[in-house]
Amino acid sequence: MAAEAASGDELESRVRELEPGVVVVDVALPGRSDALAVTRRIVAAGTGVKVVVLGRGEHDDALFRALRAGARAFLVRDTDPRDLLRAVRSLAAGGALLSPSLTRRLIDEFAATPDPCLPAPERLEELTAREREVMGLVAFGLTNHQIAQRLVVSPATAKTHVSRAMLKLHARDRAQLVTLAYQSRLVEPPRAAARRSLALVA
Repeated sequence: MAAEAASGDELESRVRELEPGVVVVDVALPGRSDALAVTRRIVAAGTGVKVVVLGRGEHDDALFRALRAGARAFLVRDTDPRDLLRAVRSLAAGGALLSPSLTRRLIDEFAATPDPCLPAPERLEELTAREREVMGLVAFGLTNHQIAQRLVVSPATAKTHVSRAMLKLHARDRAQLVTLAYQSRLVEPPRAAARRSLALVA
């Protein structure tokens, strides 16, 4: 079943009435409550509804606020409808997703601006060597299938390692796992690595 809402208030009402698995919210959602406040309340209700936020573009600052509000996906408005459908299906299956153009920005800016709500880097000590390796591969943007190919294991095994790392670190989704990997220096932001390479060359 699919339904639409013309305002934030109506959206929250429809969510309570229909109990959908996934909700798509535009950052320009009209109404007394802004889209991110609506997202925060929907997630805080604890019903398991997952939120996809549609933003204006690659440089939309709502990206970071949406993720902190609990959104599980952030896509630009001009996303191909087929990709939007794939995102909805991914969230329904327990995944999380960002537009490709936003992924690198998320990594760079979150790495430079630690979020105090994220687990402390010391928690990495709870991970096994393989879980750390998998976490690093997630931080480089690899999917479970690609991780499985890289490590020569089954996709189910790769997914299990990712899930265990998220559980031990209390990471809500893959985006938080990526952020923690960079903040803890398990992996290094590309720009920092490039600067060091240039310094070595010089």
